Amino acid sequence: MRPACTATMMIDDARVRVTRFDFAPGAETGWHRHGFDYVITAVTDCEMLIEEPGGGTRQVLVPAGTAYRRSEGVEHNVVNAGAGRMSFVEVELK
Repeated sequence: MRPACTATMMIDDARVRVTRFDFAPGAETGWHRHGFDYVITAVTDCEMLIEEPGGGTRQVLVPAGTAYRRSEGVEHNVVNAGAGRMSFVEVELK
């Protein structure tokens, strides 16, 4: 069993939900499905192992200071696959 990451709610209003996620090495979000479109901005270099439905996995590197967006409905578990701490900020668009 992996340790859980820490999720810190920063803003939650009628338009957006902003959450900072901090991971120790090997920590995970746990399986979840995104109910909104969202944008991730990496605070640190993020070496992610993405576990997908059906047993698929993929390794992703999101360099510090970069961002990506995904649509509502994405389902996955995100794991810190790096040797150091990993942090990103997620903005969900309500």
